[in-house]
Amino acid sequence: MAEHREVGPRGPIEHKTVPTRAAVYVPVFKQYPVQDDVAGTAEAPRRSHDARLAEAMGLAAAIGLDIVASGVVSGQRPRPATLIGTGKVEEMKGVIAGEEIGLVVFDHPLTPVQQRNLERELNVKVLDRTGLILEIFGERARTKEGRLQVELAHLNYQRGRLVRSWTHLERQRGGAGFLGGPGETQIESDRRQLQEKIKRLEKDLEQVRRTRQLHRAQRKKAPHPVVALVGYTNAGKSTLFNRLTGAEVMAKDLLFATLDPTLRRTTLPHGTEILFSDTVGFVSDLPTHLVAAFRATLEEVIEADIVLHVRDVADPDTLAQAEDVRKILRDLDIDVDDSDHVVEIWNKVDLLDEAGLQHLATMRESLPDTDAVHVVSAVTGFGVDTLLVDIERRIGGGTVTLTVDVAPDAMGFVPWIYENATVTARDDREDGAVSLTMDITKQARTELRRMSEHASGVSFQR
Repeated sequence: MAEHREVGPRGPIEHKTVPTRAAVYVPVFKQYPVQDDVAGTAEAPRRSHDARLAEAMGLAAAIGLDIVASGVVSGQRPRPATLIGTGKVEEMKGVIAGEEIGLVVFDHPLTPVQQRNLERELNVKVLDRTGLILEIFGERARTKEGRLQVELAHLNYQRGRLVRSWTHLERQRGGAGFLGGPGETQIESDRRQLQEKIKRLEKDLEQVRRTRQLHRAQRKKAPHPVVALVGYTNAGKSTLFNRLTGAEVMAKDLLFATLDPTLRRTTLPHGTEILFSDTVGFVSDLPTHLVAAFRATLEEVIEADIVLHVRDVADPDTLAQAEDVRKILRDLDIDVDDSDHVVEIWNKVDLLDEAGLQHLATMRESLPDTDAVHVVSAVTGFGVDTLLVDIERRIGGGTVTLTVDVAPDAMGFVPWIYENATVTARDDREDGAVSLTMDITKQARTELRRMSEHASGVSFQR
């Protein structure tokens, strides 16, 4: 909710603007089903109309709209002029007038012609699903990179809709003198300027991409494996990220609460240092040009050693949401069936009752690879310790038991060992040497052997 400040005789006066009154509608067509209504198969689970309406209302609420009317609008087929039938349009006009609505959101793609005609008929501003998501992203972007990506996506979206802004202008004058020939139309001029701006933004984002590649190259010199968290928006990624890393990333029960990517370094139970990456939440029918604009951000997912696919198993539409995420991962050329690379995290089990937990356990046991799924609660911490151990096993190739003897003049190795391994036994000898038995990852063992080659005083027991 925006605020306006002015100074009065007794100091600043705050005026809170009234949120826009909005209506949210989900069009559903029998002859040409949209979104997940095509489904009914294992590849594309069916999403209920009520669930789609609830998500659309959640998207609208994410930018502070006051939703006073909503519903599912059924029809035989999409109408080229207004998407929905004239009877439905007349019905909406009555609701809009009665509720003093200023914005109508359609959870469906609208062509520029459909959007213009609906605005004329309803006499209010109209947004489709893509436009609404862009509004949310524009409000959430905090970093320069995020703002660049949102602006580029918005300009690409607007490119085909410029005619709506310039219907009051016919033509600019061209040539010289009083009888100059017909010049460039206003819309042509505007499209040219918009195209030039798109090119500038793409150039800026290319620089962002190169900078990210440099940072990634620096990280690889002192290698820290990257574990990326992905998932449907509001699946609990940021809450889990905070639990895993001790960070304080914004985590709210709000769609697209996190937009800009966040990296945090964490030490796993046996001393392995890794980077966790929290990314933007996915959503069904995420516009293609939006995915393209955010590719610089999503490169953290593409380059990740492990991808954690976080699912909200308490949501009735968890299967459909999971398939939406898998589709986007496939678009990024990630093999979602590679259980060594992509691990599913069944989150929010704290919201399930006993029957739900039992059903979840049965489902997990029926999987061919139970290690490819972890049941957790990011809020309570249930299952998180087991998840961290498994991540370390996957990255370090598992742990081994190792015993080393450290001479008195090599005691500088001891702190490193305690930081990078779990010491299970210690024998301090009379000559000042120490014998340490530890559980250590294969990766850390290789590093310890490498360091000991360049220094005397450390010997490995067979």
